[in-house]
Amino acid sequence: MVADESQTAVPSIDTRRLVDRPLVLCYYFAALAYLVISMLGGILMALQLVRWNVLEGIEWLSPGRWRMVHTNAVAYGFLANAFLGTLHWAIPRLSLRPVLSRSLSWFIFWAWQFIVVATAAGLVLGPSLQAEPWVVKLASRWHIPLSVGAQALEWGETPFWIDPLALLGLALVAVNFMAPIVRTPGPMYVSLWYFMAAFVWTFLTYAMGNFLPEYVVPGTSAGAIAGLFIHDLVGLFVTPLGWGLMYYFVPIMLKKPIWSHGLSLVGFWGLAFFYPLQGIHHFLYTPIPMFLQYGAVISTIAVELVVTTVIINFAGTLWGRGRDFWDNLPIRWFYTGMVFYFLTCLQCALQVTLTFQKLIHFSDWVVGHAHLVMFGVFSMWLFGVMTYLFPRLLDRQWASRALCEWHYWLSAGGILVMSSDLILAGIFQGYWWAALLPWDVSVMGSRPFWIIRLVAGLCMAAGVVCFLINIAWTARAGSRAADR
Repeated sequence: MVADESQTAVPSIDTRRLVDRPLVLCYYFAALAYLVISMLGGILMALQLVRWNVLEGIEWLSPGRWRMVHTNAVAYGFLANAFLGTLHWAIPRLSLRPVLSRSLSWFIFWAWQFIVVATAAGLVLGPSLQAEPWVVKLASRWHIPLSVGAQALEWGETPFWIDPLALLGLALVAVNFMAPIVRTPGPMYVSLWYFMAAFVWTFLTYAMGNFLPEYVVPGTSAGAIAGLFIHDLVGLFVTPLGWGLMYYFVPIMLKKPIWSHGLSLVGFWGLAFFYPLQGIHHFLYTPIPMFLQYGAVISTIAVELVVTTVIINFAGTLWGRGRDFWDNLPIRWFYTGMVFYFLTCLQCALQVTLTFQKLIHFSDWVVGHAHLVMFGVFSMWLFGVMTYLFPRLLDRQWASRALCEWHYWLSAGGILVMSSDLILAGIFQGYWWAALLPWDVSVMGSRPFWIIRLVAGLCMAAGVVCFLINIAWTARAGSRAADR
């Protein structure tokens, strides 16, 4: 049974005392700092593609290394920190109990920052350190694997010595949050279903992806596991956390229950059943058995149907309150991200078909798809959460509504232009390659698309700058805001 999340189970409880607000703020500030670093890395890559690499000749700031910093800073720096901060707000209020230990929460915060910074250092400095004679000598003497830098696994580039620490951190996160959840009396909110699943799935996914392909499973089987890891980081880490927060915040902001709790269960169990089967669609036309490839294609298309039920559920919740989309900024962020999520899954259902995969594999279509889901969906949702929570955390109204609007329109417009531009570029690239034209043809033809990509990325970065300025102004001044 799933409870109505717009109701308050025990009105007499002071929810302000359940939440460690300074901790939530620290998580958000850390997340935004990593987002800025990640966007600088993305801009560096975009500049390289238009032949204007401002850091040319600096090996440890080369675009190849910063590309890994760009992706890891988004996943483990921005998204993970922002989600952890928001969970420290949402779970105590949903369970009406504080986390297991606030001291443990602060330890996890600092430990996670060490993991993210150490990962970035390993990605940037690792190859250089491995070439040092004293490092080679020390590694040989003590039989240490010479893998100070990145591992050869997409989304799993974290150095080998970071992986056990990250896994321990994920276990501590699960223990800290599960303690109040398991003591929740009565029917459980659907948000908590998603959160509990995410704690288990993320731990298992990280352990599987960062250990099995590297040390246990060889060859083609390792490729299959790597594909599962790549996709499950999106589907079993950020997706359940994102949807869980949507189920929590949207009914509160609209002051009405979710439209259908039955559909919310269909969305949850559909995600749990179909998403783990999709990973192999990253390796179509490989030696992996074809029945597994076909299964991945079918399950990917099936997820689009599951996502449609969730979209219907939230559309039904907003029905009759369409004006809130324009008047309530956090709602606008949430529902814009939801539309992008639908488009992302629809695109995914197309691109995993064997016929379409021939055309767009290794093209900029994939890059556009990745940006649409990571920024257009999950980052948009988290911006909506931050837009809602910062006034409550700082006990101030937003200093500038105009800057809030600029943040939204630059972000939404920028990611729409960037993803559309790269998706179209990928189709052109696929046809150029299929026609067996010289490689230079595809490079020269792609340059106008890459210029547009750079401009769109700068717009998205400008939106984040507007957000940071607004936070600074709000922290310094503004009228006091009531806690809700």
